[in-house]
Amino acid sequence: MTERTVVHLLRHGEVENPEKILYGRLPGYHLSALGRQMADRAGAYFETRDVVHLVASPLERAQETAEPIAKATGLSIVTDARVIESENVFEGQRFGVGDGSLRHPSVWKHLVNPFRPSWGEPYAQVAWRMHAAAEDARDAARGHEAVVVSHQLPVWIARLAAEHRRFVHDPRKRQCSLASVTSLHYDGDELVSVSYAEPAADLLPGANKVAGA
Repeated sequence: MTERTVVHLLRHGEVENPEKILYGRLPGYHLSALGRQMADRAGAYFETRDVVHLVASPLERAQETAEPIAKATGLSIVTDARVIESENVFEGQRFGVGDGSLRHPSVWKHLVNPFRPSWGEPYAQVAWRMHAAAEDARDAARGHEAVVVSHQLPVWIARLAAEHRRFVHDPRKRQCSLASVTSLHYDGDELVSVSYAEPAADLLPGANKVAGA
């Protein structure tokens, strides 16, 4: 008989960022009021599950998202730098055309290779560190469940790697909404499936809009 273990990769909640900066790994970016509601939803979602191990990125928004889970489960938060946000050369800037960084020719060299990508940490490196952290969380929660609070790109790349899909993708099409849960299901040491859930779906921007409005 093998052990069934689940490692849940939880994206943090909404961040207070009125200037629309690509904050990346910058300190000082905390959850918004809505983001705290999303974190509370995550806490409620995991309260009745068999969670025995809790991990979070060192960034404030991930730690704050993990706090309601820690309170609901009685677990301490283990900080793991391997699940931190990906590096990005546009960190601290507005990324886009118009008044964004893309209007400056000096940055165009960072956009030449979307396969790596040329603007930041290689996808393969992100996948390696995320899966190493997930496997350690699996080992710590053998036969039970673990939660790892991370960020959109690392979670999405971990999922692409788990499903043996190409890393190159359209960021607008990532299935990794705020406070969403991407779950890695293990049978012993073998990763056998991936599932996805959105405990805070009704809190997402536009969730209450009438279809077609």
